[in-house]
Amino acid sequence: MAELPTMIQDLALILVVAGVVTLVFKRLKQPLVLGYIVAGFLVSPHMPYTASVTDMSNIHLWADIGVMFLLFSLGLDFSFKKILKMGASPIISTITIIFSMMLLGVLVGHAFGWSKMDCIFLGGMLAMSSTTIIYKAFDDLGLRHQQFASLVMSVLILEDILAIVMMVMLSAIASGTSPDGGQLLGSVLKIGFFLVLWLVVGIFAIPIFLRSVRSLINNEVLLIVALGLCCAMAVFSTKVGFSSAFGAFIMGSILAETIEAERIERLVEPVKNLFGAIFFVSVGMLVDPQILMDYALPILVLVLTIIVGQSIFGSLAFMLGGESLKSAMRCGFSMAQIGEFSFIIASLGLSLGVISDFLYPVVVAVSVITTFLTPYMIRLATPVYNVLEPHLPSRIIQALNHLSTSHPNTTEQSLWKKLIAQMTVNTLIYAILSLAVTTLIFMFADPLLQHLLGQHWYTNALTGLLAVLLIAPFLRAMVMKKNHSDEFRALWRESNRNRPALIFTILVRLVIALSFVFYICQRLTHLGPALIITLGFVAMAAIIFSRSIKRRSILLERLFINNLRSRDIMAQVHGTRRPLYEGRLLDRDIHIADFDIPQNSQWAGQSLRELNLGHRYGVHVSSILRGSQRQNIPDGEARLYPLDRIQVIGSDEQLSALRHAIEHDIVGEDPDIEKREMKLRQMIITQRSPFLGKTLQESGIRSHYGCMVVGLEEGKENLSPVQPSHRFEEGDIIWFVGEQEAIDQLLRA
Repeated sequence: MAELPTMIQDLALILVVAGVVTLVFKRLKQPLVLGYIVAGFLVSPHMPYTASVTDMSNIHLWADIGVMFLLFSLGLDFSFKKILKMGASPIISTITIIFSMMLLGVLVGHAFGWSKMDCIFLGGMLAMSSTTIIYKAFDDLGLRHQQFASLVMSVLILEDILAIVMMVMLSAIASGTSPDGGQLLGSVLKIGFFLVLWLVVGIFAIPIFLRSVRSLINNEVLLIVALGLCCAMAVFSTKVGFSSAFGAFIMGSILAETIEAERIERLVEPVKNLFGAIFFVSVGMLVDPQILMDYALPILVLVLTIIVGQSIFGSLAFMLGGESLKSAMRCGFSMAQIGEFSFIIASLGLSLGVISDFLYPVVVAVSVITTFLTPYMIRLATPVYNVLEPHLPSRIIQALNHLSTSHPNTTEQSLWKKLIAQMTVNTLIYAILSLAVTTLIFMFADPLLQHLLGQHWYTNALTGLLAVLLIAPFLRAMVMKKNHSDEFRALWRESNRNRPALIFTILVRLVIALSFVFYICQRLTHLGPALIITLGFVAMAAIIFSRSIKRRSILLERLFINNLRSRDIMAQVHGTRRPLYEGRLLDRDIHIADFDIPQNSQWAGQSLRELNLGHRYGVHVSSILRGSQRQNIPDGEARLYPLDRIQVIGSDEQLSALRHAIEHDIVGEDPDIEKREMKLRQMIITQRSPFLGKTLQESGIRSHYGCMVVGLEEGKENLSPVQPSHRFEEGDIIWFVGEQEAIDQLLRA
């Protein structure tokens, strides 16, 4: 028999050990991430008393795949529209936390005399709190539906996005011997260019593709298509100089805007869990006890840095974002740990060969310790506030509360500010699309035409005409869009002094559009500047006044907007869209939360009047979501059923009490489930049978014995149905079903 490949042996060892350890951690109610790390330590070469993995290269390969799928899943759960709707408060908090913690990390590394790159990467690792660990801690502590938890998750989403950008930036820094401001600016512009390009093209093209093949796609095909798109984007991302994880995240973000997003997320989750587990196990393999002993002091200092730094700077950041002192402290204390992105950044540093070998296991040890402390830090926030608040001068309390109200959630933008912002975004997007199309034409179409037609003037003319026609809808939209908007018209009518400025905005966009035409003409012709300028103006005039190009431009924009709104449209159709008044509730002490009724809930089948949730918990049920139906403002006769989702309005304390009741008012597991098996038996009616001469209804076989007669055997191939009025006679052969205990009781009768 052929020997089993080493890769399979290592995989078996990893999964068996990880399964046993995670069962223990589940029993101890600890995050599973820690279980994976401990499992990795147990199967690593640093642990001499247990079996060890033999081929680390395969494990690292699978770990890289795990990182890719982790970020793909994160992208599926992320929507750029969510960030836009958050306003400025989470952005202010996120930037403050990342800047403060990065600075602390650099200072601590410098104090220990570590290298410059070690300090920079350490700062990046300390700035990234763990979305997975915090979400799990909130869920375990029953805090996920409270208002401060939603604020923390908003900041964590932004941190994850900035972590992707940070990884690209760190790669750029590591690749240069002396990175300067110009290199960093170039990296930021490159990130922005490809980010906008991929999102715009992806949101336009991928939903159309999925919609066209929707009738052909089942779960298996959709999983393969989604993972194929993920891997393809990862490959393309590496081709342009980014990491595969960045490309996987972008593809997840694109698919997050499609109707199939939730379905894809469910299908991908097992794949993500498998490879994600291998990644975290590989993290644990790098834990070297000797390094931990040698660097015990730095580990302790880094743990204190994270706890104290997040407690102070995190709380300050949330106050700058508009939260009260108590809420800000609960948010800041919740983020006092590092997790998966810190490992990913450390892996990046090791793969680039720019950080020391000791830094990875040190960061892993810090993550393990801070993760264990996370539930205690979350619980500690309110007691610390209760101790701190009486000792603070009233002037400081008033100043902090004033700071928390200085960032209202909704502000009316001036017409000028709104119009300029819209024009800038549109011009940027259409310029990037035009640049991308022009680049593709010169990279692929031009060499192909030169090869087919030869190097002649008409070949260049054909290439130029093709390029201009393809970017014409973008150039027209760049110049003409927003010229008839409500803001533009209002400013035009408001004052004659606005009109020169409005005309100037049109001219600026016209010059930007003309620059693309000038570039194409200059690249493909040897005409003089005057002729190029004349040709450019003629081409732009034809583009602006062409009805067909106008129709193409409007059609492309409508398709893009419909694709972008597809999930919202589906939510409206299915009645699952969150109510518009939710944002107003967040300004007060109450907010809205969703709760799912468990399958084995004791509430199933009961009406709202019977449950009396308002009297018992002080909450109000605003909606009941059942499948694709939505029942708003249900009355007392409305009943709850398993898997219903209810939207409830109340305070944090009221919603927490309701959640506790939903989770505990359930029907317990049947300890004798094996005895509930239904079996089919036959019985012959004899002279001594108590059922002789009785009808089926009079026999009590169903009501008294708990069995059901399914047919009467009359020598036919099939059983004959038995009517309730059928009177049993001697020799009748009846077939019945029931549990074993009921069958025995019936046969003994």
